[in-house]
Amino acid sequence: MRGVSRIEDYALIGDLQTAALVNRTGSIDWCCFPRFDSGACFAALLGEPDHGRWLLAPAATVRRSTRRYRHDTLILESVYETDEGRVRAIEFMPPRGAAPDIVRIVEGLDGNVRMRSELVIRFDFGKIVPWVRRVDHARVAIAGPDGLCLRSPVEIHGEEMTTVSEFVLGPGERIPFVLTWFPSHQDLPDAIDPELALSETEDYWHEWAGRCSHEGDYHEEIHQSLLLLKALTYGPTGGIVAAPTTSLPEWIGGVRNWDYRYCWLRDATLTLLAMLNAGYSDEAIAWRQWLLRAVAGDPDDVQIMYGIAGERRLDERVLDWLPGFEQSRPVRVGNAASEQIQLDVYGEVIDALYQTRRHGAPPDDNIWSLTGKLLEWLEDGWRREDAGIWEVRGPNRHFTHSKVMAWVAFDRAIRAHDEFGREGPVERWRELRDEIEAEVLTRAWSEQKQSYAQFYGSDELDASVLLMPLVGFLPATDERFVSTVEAIRRELTVNGLVLRYVPRADGGVDGLPPGEGVFLACSFWLAEVLARQGKLAEARELFERLLGIRNDVGLLAEEYDPVAGRQLGNFPQAF
Repeated sequence: MRGVSRIEDYALIGDLQTAALVNRTGSIDWCCFPRFDSGACFAALLGEPDHGRWLLAPAATVRRSTRRYRHDTLILESVYETDEGRVRAIEFMPPRGAAPDIVRIVEGLDGNVRMRSELVIRFDFGKIVPWVRRVDHARVAIAGPDGLCLRSPVEIHGEEMTTVSEFVLGPGERIPFVLTWFPSHQDLPDAIDPELALSETEDYWHEWAGRCSHEGDYHEEIHQSLLLLKALTYGPTGGIVAAPTTSLPEWIGGVRNWDYRYCWLRDATLTLLAMLNAGYSDEAIAWRQWLLRAVAGDPDDVQIMYGIAGERRLDERVLDWLPGFEQSRPVRVGNAASEQIQLDVYGEVIDALYQTRRHGAPPDDNIWSLTGKLLEWLEDGWRREDAGIWEVRGPNRHFTHSKVMAWVAFDRAIRAHDEFGREGPVERWRELRDEIEAEVLTRAWSEQKQSYAQFYGSDELDASVLLMPLVGFLPATDERFVSTVEAIRRELTVNGLVLRYVPRADGGVDGLPPGEGVFLACSFWLAEVLARQGKLAEARELFERLLGIRNDVGLLAEEYDPVAGRQLGNFPQAF
């Protein structure tokens, strides 16, 4: 059986095309090759060790372990203390060259420590046991289109469908292991020099981090967040995944388990705004080109998410052979929300394109043509009901946040005209912006709750309305908005942290049974709102509490259980 691990027990390493999750015990329990959205060769995260993992750790009992990322890198260093001595594990994925590699170097610090490597490869999310053989001083695993090659100077042998190494590590000794993916029909990839790869990987991340223009409070925390956002970027196309995992539960034992290994327009735009504000315009320009390719075609066919190369078909299915994280079923791959209508993405995309231009990106006539086509569709489309920001699987409705973001779409187009001289039917855009504003202020208001509601005619509350001042729709000090914040803090918080909304027992809002944690992004929105209302001490207190929820290497999942004190949902989460 898999040990009792929490989501926060994992750290991430990545190469800008895929990523792996490393448990504090030294086990890599999740990795998809060659892309974020490929089948997993290690799926123990969602099952048991026999579903695939790679353990590299002391054979003796570990009395204490600590870990950290090397400064301004995604090179993970873990120190294990045993009765036999101490060892350090250095783990990373070199930014992609010809083939993806996981490099693990173990170093003796003191004593003579018995070490053990157990490599369990199971392609297709734990389903397929590969054919393993020795080729040119390497162990090679082949099944279907996938090949993995393990190279190390220590002896490697097989035990019960597991590739095993056992050795003793003395003071100052360094033993490398390199696992490389390759297409099974091709020759083995060339071996890399692990120590050179370590040096080059460190140089890469230092150079990238050194381009950050942020100055001020929380600099180290923001730096690390930016590194993780960069790691969730698919280098070849510029697409940005929401998370590198699927089906980590939003509530232990619950059914809200979704595949996040795709590019949400919403999540990507928020990631881009964070990068732009820190001086990273190259990523924004690359994403802008990804967007052009992904949405090419009829504006009526724009999806809320795409594959990392712009794929449209993300058919959802269940992997019934995986028991799920702590028995949280079903395990899903693909995402049916890709077929939903979510009006807010139009506003987020057009805002991101405007912000990219405002931060110095050169003008692009193709981008402006795309903007015009999206706005042309939205002239009538904004009146439709949709599935909203939370991708409900219940009835479509007139969600307040969706209408606000339709307002944002026209507002940013008007700004592009006024600030950059972009041509378009600006007076028509002004009329639509004013019409949407008037409708939201009237129809989204709940007299009963003295708050802007989740959708028109409702008394349900929704934390997404906290974004109203953050996107410029209302000032944070507006009397009705102040009342809205009070209502949300009164009815949507658990131990001071913010729920998205209160799921109804009958599934009436989202079509799903209740059961989820607080949504961490919502609490960050509240912190920013409080700051804009001049409540700086409260804002800082909440912000620092959220920082305290991060795990020991600074990572956050999508949600959090404030009672049990544990992270929930896909991890780490860009949103």
